[in-house]
Amino acid sequence: VQLVESGGGLAQPAGSLRLSCAATGFTFSNHVMGWFRQAPGKEREFVGSISWSGGTTYYADSVKGRFTISRENAKNMMYLQMNSLQPEDTAVYYCSYTGWSGDPPAPKTYWGQGSQVTVSS
Repeated sequence: VQLVESGGGLAQPAGSLRLSCAATGFTFSNHVMGWFRQAPGKEREFVGSISWSGGTTYYADSVKGRFTISRENAKNMMYLQMNSLQPEDTAVYYCSYTGWSGDPPAPKTYWGQGSQVTVSS
């Protein structure tokens, strides 16, 4: 399993950025995918998730109405569109997938390497 984020960088307050996550090594279209973030000195936190079909999304209250998660199963890609960015959105953003394997089955969460997003004027 490999997850590779891209698209981070520097944005001004009220600006926008779009992150991408390229997934390989598993049947992407069968699985829920998620975005998490970790700010300096803080624990990693949930940003949002998207169902296997893309028809259902969930968001943390802190990003609801500003961030949008989407996916293209044909390309094994997931996206995070971030609008109205604020300095408190500064963090390393990770895409994530949890699969089940083993006997008995046990969950294993996979993470990308992360993409830095900095919001500053």
